[in-house]
Amino acid sequence: MTIDDVLAEGTAPIVAILRGIETHEAVAVATALVDAGVRLIEVPFNSPDPDGSIAAMVAALGDRAVFGGGTVTSPALAERLAAAGGQFMVSPNVDAAVIARSIDLGMEVLPGFLTPTEAFAAIAAGAGNLKLFPGSVLGSGSIKALREVLPKGVRIWAVGGVGPANIAEFRSAGVFGIGVGGSLYRPGDKPETVQERAVALIAAWHEASIAR
Repeated sequence: MTIDDVLAEGTAPIVAILRGIETHEAVAVATALVDAGVRLIEVPFNSPDPDGSIAAMVAALGDRAVFGGGTVTSPALAERLAAAGGQFMVSPNVDAAVIARSIDLGMEVLPGFLTPTEAFAAIAAGAGNLKLFPGSVLGSGSIKALREVLPKGVRIWAVGGVGPANIAEFRSAGVFGIGVGGSLYRPGDKPETVQERAVALIAAWHEASIAR
């Protein structure tokens, strides 16, 4: 299953970022997210046990969602992610070697960028999805300007400071999807709490889409 597979089924393009999650709670939290409709889930590699958490979620929910790893800053981490069953790689920066290794391993890539130079470097390395990070730094005007110069098929995902309160602004600027961390999950949160936030987040996304 790929990112486009779940999006084709009507899933909102929202990546849940489970930074700091413990392996013993990963499946319960992921199940709550998937039941709410969030089917793209990322565990950053600066979490306690990203390999174990990703592997556990893939084993339990691999037929319902797509799982990836974040803060992938080296080819070695990309290899660990693939070994754990990860299907997409997210990085905070543009590193051609990390992108190339991830693609070689059969994973989709979402490298992080902030400037046009970084965006085009990521595209040249093979990325078709770009993670605007931190998303809250650029206003909607800057994002619109980026969209005008990037190739038509390239998709921008805004990550960092994105939540229900400002989804409409990012949607109107032309972002394709978003990644949400702290406003959706914080270490120790109960699955029911995460599910409630996910439902509200999806509702805000759909409201912003209708308003466009």
